[in-house]
Amino acid sequence: MTLPRGDIFMAGVGGQGALLASEVLGEAFLSLGFDVKKSEVHGMAQRGGAVTTHLRFGPKVYSPLIEPGKADILIAFEKIEGLRFAHYLRPGGILLVNTQEISPPSVATGKELYPADAVERLKAVTDRLYLVDALSAALSLKEVRAVNVVMIGAGSMLLKLPEDACELALKKVFPERVLDVNIKAFRAGRALLSPDA
Repeated sequence: MTLPRGDIFMAGVGGQGALLASEVLGEAFLSLGFDVKKSEVHGMAQRGGAVTTHLRFGPKVYSPLIEPGKADILIAFEKIEGLRFAHYLRPGGILLVNTQEISPPSVATGKELYPADAVERLKAVTDRLYLVDALSAALSLKEVRAVNVVMIGAGSMLLKLPEDACELALKKVFPERVLDVNIKAFRAGRALLSPDA
């Protein structure tokens, strides 16, 4: 059964498709009759900078913005982005993190090191941490650009979103030529968090 309302904060880096992922989730909630509000921050997205999305759903939503400490679920497309925006998660909230590592400019230029203790620091944020290897799932479909849809699939399990509502949303958002691989990516993401996984 789908949650009655919720606040979803999504964080990634430019090029990962976080904005497209929020579009799909928003469409899925709309198809179930929810009011949905969304806000995006692109930052330096085209240069690999942070990209965030606030997505709120419920019977009636008045503001698209999620206050720090209020998000029910934080979906991070990269480990450092999960740490960077962890303060948005409410106490006891869900943290879904792609284990992929994308070095920010400060690491890529050698000014800083990628934190070796990133997973331990994520575990300290919440007891409800889910780590998924969305990159490997996407690569198994020979489509690296499908990481975002794998994450939607995994997130749909935690959000208790019906599979058919999400697949309907995928059909609304993606053109026919890439629809099949994205439906497969979505199902692969769900399988990562199925009870049998």
